[in-house]
Amino acid sequence: MSATAAAADLRANSYATNGFRLTPDQQEILDQADKFGRGELHDLCPRMDNEEWWPPQAMPALARMGFLGVTVEPELGGAGSDFFTSGLITQGLARWNHAVALSYVAHENLCVNNIARNASPALRERYLPGLLDGTKIGALGLTEPGAGSDALGSMATTARREGDHYILNGAKLFITNGPVADVILVYAKTDKAAGAKGISAFIVEKGFPGFKVAQKLDKMGFRGSTTAELVFEDCKVPAENLVGVENKGVAVVMSGLDLERAIVAMINLGMAERAFELALDYAKTRTQFGKKIGEFQMVQAKLAEMWTTIETMKTYCYRTLAEANDLEEGAGGRGDIHKLTASCILYAAEGCTRVVSDAVQIFGGAGYMRETEINRLYRASKLLEIGAGTSEIRKLIIAGELLR
Repeated sequence: MSATAAAADLRANSYATNGFRLTPDQQEILDQADKFGRGELHDLCPRMDNEEWWPPQAMPALARMGFLGVTVEPELGGAGSDFFTSGLITQGLARWNHAVALSYVAHENLCVNNIARNASPALRERYLPGLLDGTKIGALGLTEPGAGSDALGSMATTARREGDHYILNGAKLFITNGPVADVILVYAKTDKAAGAKGISAFIVEKGFPGFKVAQKLDKMGFRGSTTAELVFEDCKVPAENLVGVENKGVAVVMSGLDLERAIVAMINLGMAERAFELALDYAKTRTQFGKKIGEFQMVQAKLAEMWTTIETMKTYCYRTLAEANDLEEGAGGRGDIHKLTASCILYAAEGCTRVVSDAVQIFGGAGYMRETEINRLYRASKLLEIGAGTSEIRKLIIAGELLR
């Protein structure tokens, strides 16, 4: 039985009513993702980090495990499970290969889930099969060279209707999976005068005329989860590839961003868990001054604080997943869920940074060596305070909802 099949009938309150612990079925999902990540993905990390290389076998392998299309209805080829399940899979993968976990989230949540929730039946039937069996890779095109934190208000990419097509012009930057993506959910302004209320969403295939990958970007961390600048120069997109209603794409964006923050928080959790495991093992085995460094009280204090941070991250992340589990189509971008997801990823990202930094400190000089696993985690952790909305933007969202 696949991990997602085991959770097909679970609902969010199965976690909340179980003393803030996972149910046996949910624990089985996490354990299967952990086992898969350890056995199939962990050994890929050095090459991915050294070469910014994406392993082509990763998506098909995730599909065979039933990890793609977790929230997609069975009649469309998905598991018909829930958002909580997708989060647990992300946590398990991130323990062993955080770069694959990030690309998984971009594919599964930002692209597949958005298409399943918002696209027409014809578009779902056309694009979901390849995305669910891993033969196609998905991405989301939102951030632009001049529009990062102000992604909606400063969006410069435009789309105009010409007969049976829309013509897209503009560029997207820092796009996860960009160099390898076959299907990209792209946001563009169809009514520039309306500002953020004039945005529409489109499905763009890599072979569409006028679309190209301008450059593959060389990153500090999360290397191997390839990132690109995408350019649209009179890119012809069939009119039927409009997702939802013209000029109503902001609802798709905002609900998607809330779900993104909840799921990316799980990458933080998985990475922090792995960093703690490495540090604890090192403290038990590394000898200085004639005894194991874990016997020194200052090292013990770090380990205690790291464990406490991870346990509180876990509780908050699981609560947030549970509350985001049944987010209705078009909901999000406001209210309690908007505040909660921003707060969760704020806490998880800053907690992950602290845990990984303390782990490097426990490793000492060995942790500063680029080829070590703890060093990879350290270089990657900073992105999680920047991507999916910076920590500063998250605080503005929280404060805005509190003062509303």
